[in-house]
Amino acid sequence: MIYFLYDGSFDGLLTAIYEAFYSPIPPTQIVTHDNFIPNLFSEERHITTDLEKSEKVYKAIKEKISSTALKNIYHAYLSELTQIEIWIYQYLKLGFKLGVRIDNRVSDEIVMKIHHAERKVSFENHRLKGLLRFQLLKNQVYYAPIEPDHNILSLLAPHFARRMADQNWLIHDLKRGLAAVYSLESSNTQKWSLFSLDKSLQIQFAEDEELFQDLWKTFFKTVSIEERTNLKLQKQHMPVRYWKYMVEKN
Repeated sequence: MIYFLYDGSFDGLLTAIYEAFYSPIPPTQIVTHDNFIPNLFSEERHITTDLEKSEKVYKAIKEKISSTALKNIYHAYLSELTQIEIWIYQYLKLGFKLGVRIDNRVSDEIVMKIHHAERKVSFENHRLKGLLRFQLLKNQVYYAPIEPDHNILSLLAPHFARRMADQNWLIHDLKRGLAAVYSLESSNTQKWSLFSLDKSLQIQFAEDEELFQDLWKTFFKTVSIEERTNLKLQKQHMPVRYWKYMVEKN
């Protein structure tokens, strides 16, 4: 069994896929270095991320398959599902044969797997856009902790960069030790960047933050109609796993 090992980045994955297409023996699995478990029958090949090769694969997907296929594999990559890398490789192999028609093959097993992963990521991204709760810190930065099922920070950040363009903010993925940081003083045209950020970060709330949280809780209780409470429906739209960081549920 031949394992292609990469660094976990999207560019690293595209580099591994480039090498897979040009390899005389295709990989059995493509996995990150951290997730690789060696065995007696494994043959390892370490892939070094190459931005030039990554760019070639990126452009080839967009031009020879479609922009939709590119979005599908990126969202699938963010899902972090087991074996997702080899599924992406197999999806692209089929895509380079069929072109734009690849996503019409909804009965094909590998297409179904990629579409399923893409939907899971897109749905969680859409859901958290409404369930994210920011809290004002002493340094006047709005802070929002999350622990999503999928690695969706790069999808959430552009949305809040548009919605909260006049504020400094930080979305902290505690599960992965990552943060999307938006700074009004940044020289970067998109204003936001991804950083590693440990969960042990010490935060201090602004003096009036507790007051605003109490006001929000009061509003939440006031607009609720006790006789029409439907916890089952509420949990369907606001899953319990997100309640930990929702002020009105804390």
